[in-house]
Amino acid sequence: MVFSHLIPQNAIDFLEEDLLFIKIKDNNEKTWLTITACLLTVACSSTPTPDCIYNCAPSINIGNNNTNSNNNFGALTEPQRQALLKYLESQVKQQWGDDNYLQAGKHRYVKYFAGYRTRAHIDFDNGKIYVSTIANNATRHTLKQAIEETLLMPADPSQVDLFSDKSIPLNGKPFLLGQVKDHQNQDIQWPWRAGQYADYLIANKLKTKKLQRGTAYYVEIDMVEDHLEQREYQYADLIRQAAKRYDIDENLIYAIVKTESSFNPYAVSHAGAYGLMQVIPKTAGADVFNLVKNKPGIPTKEYLFNPANNIDTGTAYFYILKNRYLKEVQHPTTKHYTMISAYNGGTGGVLATFDVDRKQAMKDLNNLQPNQAYWALTNKHPKAEARRYLEKVLNFQKEFEAM
Repeated sequence: MVFSHLIPQNAIDFLEEDLLFIKIKDNNEKTWLTITACLLTVACSSTPTPDCIYNCAPSINIGNNNTNSNNNFGALTEPQRQALLKYLESQVKQQWGDDNYLQAGKHRYVKYFAGYRTRAHIDFDNGKIYVSTIANNATRHTLKQAIEETLLMPADPSQVDLFSDKSIPLNGKPFLLGQVKDHQNQDIQWPWRAGQYADYLIANKLKTKKLQRGTAYYVEIDMVEDHLEQREYQYADLIRQAAKRYDIDENLIYAIVKTESSFNPYAVSHAGAYGLMQVIPKTAGADVFNLVKNKPGIPTKEYLFNPANNIDTGTAYFYILKNRYLKEVQHPTTKHYTMISAYNGGTGGVLATFDVDRKQAMKDLNNLQPNQAYWALTNKHPKAEARRYLEKVLNFQKEFEAM
């Protein structure tokens, strides 16, 4: 992989001969960097060349020259996506050291700022927010700005670039509104209140921690006790509409979102899934575009980070499972179990639980009672994660049904 400096311009991504150039803004160096990746049109040798570390990636439609690197990230192939994540990792480790690298996940929000020397971390499972900096200059100012941007970050994650150190645009209703109270027990909706609370935290709650590469200054913020319910309320209308649109149980959608992301719309996974229902663009996303939406291609990262699009796409995939891939499953309760299992481990994994031959597997499945099918899927499924997944989703679904 080659990194070369470019003259700053407005996000001009381009193809030149057999190389794909992807621009990333490095706020630390105040320059643009270029990641170069091989295309499929170049023969890929068994020994990677310096320009083709991640094997050759298939050519992609970059889009028009007015789109920026954040938008184009969603259209990249998996090797190219991994290359960008590797770049992010290298920048973070350079500042924080290998032992303190932290990345965003399904139930965890992580965003870097200011040359990757400052970060915000939200632990949705435990209701904790940590904002830290290792900046040596203007430490308190840098920390204050990061606290403000975190408290006021938008409810639409497609506006935020999790994979760089770019600042967060503070547009619209804050995502954390109602999930955090300030030192006066007030909601934080406006910049002046966020700034006031940041000043209070820095003056009264600032902590330090010695790291291998210096000292981290940080504050810890407790989310309100019912922060999970506060997030659930944000998506109630979207879930209700999607359930009605595709004839899918509303409580099932709630259970899937809670399992996949704890209602974190910024959720990402190592497998390349995005958003509330953790949709993978090239699999479930592609199926929905092709079979339901009659659209070419696959959804971008930005499309799936949008909560309305994400819930619609995830629910539409359940429609496909119900009416296409698993339509031959006869008992409705058994079908319900197989749909949940297939959402996590694929239809192939469901059928492989019963027989290597798909037709025989379907026949064997239909000969079982629902409780027998459930036992098989939670004990004999090829993937341990899928075995646990079905049980967890059903438990959450029962909780929502009891509300």
